[in-house]
Amino acid sequence: MSDVYAHVTVKILEKEYQVSCPVNERTDLLDAAELLNGQMREIRDSGKVVGLDRIAVMAALNMANEVLKFKAREDAVQSTFGNRIRALTESADKALGDARQLDL
Repeated sequence: MSDVYAHVTVKILEKEYQVSCPVNERTDLLDAAELLNGQMREIRDSGKVVGLDRIAVMAALNMANEVLKFKAREDAVQSTFGNRIRALTESADKALGDARQLDL
């Protein structure tokens, strides 16, 4: 972990925020701020939510929901691959076991 921190200014809904982060995470912070700003603009522009705090909460909930959906898909893929790898390993072990028995 780096002890060198960058002070970064991010702009979200025309308001500037000063944030510190490790230098090697500066680009990630700027990308995250841009994504958040886009989400918040979209919510604000829909006219259905009023107030910066409510817009921020809705954006956070939407993004958290996306993260949870992504994690669920990732878990399903890992489970599928894990099951497939186990099946292939069992097949290989059986085939090798059968081949060893033939050598005797």
